[in-house]
Amino acid sequence: MKQLFIDRYFSILFLFTLIFGVLLYQTIGFTYTDELCTLALFLFFIGVMLKTPDWRFNKAFLFTLGVFAFYTLYSIWIGSNSKTGIFNDLVIQMKPYMAFFCVYQLMPVLSESRKKLLKEVALLFWVVFLLPVGITSLVYEKIFTVTMRHPLYYGISVTVVSLCYLYCSAYTWRDRIVFLVLLSLGIFCGRAKFYGFFAISFFTMLFFANISRFRLNFKNSVLIVAMLGVMTLVAWNKISYYFFQAIMGNSMVDEDTIARFVLYRTFPEVLHDYFPFGSGLASFATYSSGEYYSELYTEYGIDIVWGISKQYHNFISDTYYPSLAQFGVAGIVLYLLFWVYILRKAFLYYQKTKDSQSFVIIILIVGFLAIEGTTAATFIAQGGFFVMMMTGLLLAGMKRNATSGNLK
Repeated sequence: MKQLFIDRYFSILFLFTLIFGVLLYQTIGFTYTDELCTLALFLFFIGVMLKTPDWRFNKAFLFTLGVFAFYTLYSIWIGSNSKTGIFNDLVIQMKPYMAFFCVYQLMPVLSESRKKLLKEVALLFWVVFLLPVGITSLVYEKIFTVTMRHPLYYGISVTVVSLCYLYCSAYTWRDRIVFLVLLSLGIFCGRAKFYGFFAISFFTMLFFANISRFRLNFKNSVLIVAMLGVMTLVAWNKISYYFFQAIMGNSMVDEDTIARFVLYRTFPEVLHDYFPFGSGLASFATYSSGEYYSELYTEYGIDIVWGISKQYHNFISDTYYPSLAQFGVAGIVLYLLFWVYILRKAFLYYQKTKDSQSFVIIILIVGFLAIEGTTAATFIAQGGFFVMMMTGLLLAGMKRNATSGNLK
């Protein structure tokens, strides 16, 4: 009975988050959907745990909560911002971790009928919303601004819808081709990072979709090198701009990207000056650091930069990786270990279940968020919460099959 309740409630929350936390997030303009979904998921999680006799919390989840508790106290101690700003940033930074760990521990199951509904909703939005917007953009570029505020969010929505379809499909050759067709719509957004993700998806679906048949031979090595080469080629301008020119201090900067450029350039300095635990919550390259304006920008003389200034700080959270300076070298290591934890678990479960579908989708999600983090804060913003819920759902399914003997 408890499992039926979990499955029913989670499926409703999952579908609600897809529609209002991703697809219509910018269209409606209600910016607190993620926070409401996080609260709903957490309260649901606590309610289930209270009815569990042994209260068996995931150790990695407890460790993550402990890490955030430490950084909260550390931030208050060094005065990284006001307590309100610190708490506000804490909620935002915790969202993706809460999404993953709560779902992973709840281990919900989406029945075939619920998967069918999810797939139908995804396809419906693709046909009646995303496709018309994409086609219209060929003759009216501002359609993205009108409907989704920015082309970035269009690419994210297309990616999420496509992943939902792949998850709910039978994972046949036809399904994988349909996934690529659905995903190809995102090319209209014109973002280099989307091209990079599409390149990963294309090579994966065509050559590495069935991991059980993968062998590291000469042919596959050439394909992997080709995939990395295509990714690097389509994203080289961004890679060169943010990871080389910014660090080298190149002063030739376009006004539209100057905020992001300066944040990347200042990032190593903050890591060095606030070694090893960083500058603290709500202090650098996050929404809260702008809303509750951080003194760090004045300290480093970047409070006069367009998009980072106190009067106009709309681009202060326009990327994710520089914000890791808040957590320092120690936090960066922990961030990487989080992804190692997910990938290691997925690989261990895969070895028992041979569930290529779930394993490949997890790899695609990790790749998607890794690429997004270069020039967007997707991990902690629109789309991030949902895909982390999906990651928890996929990993929970693999775990269930691995421990119950329901092997493929």
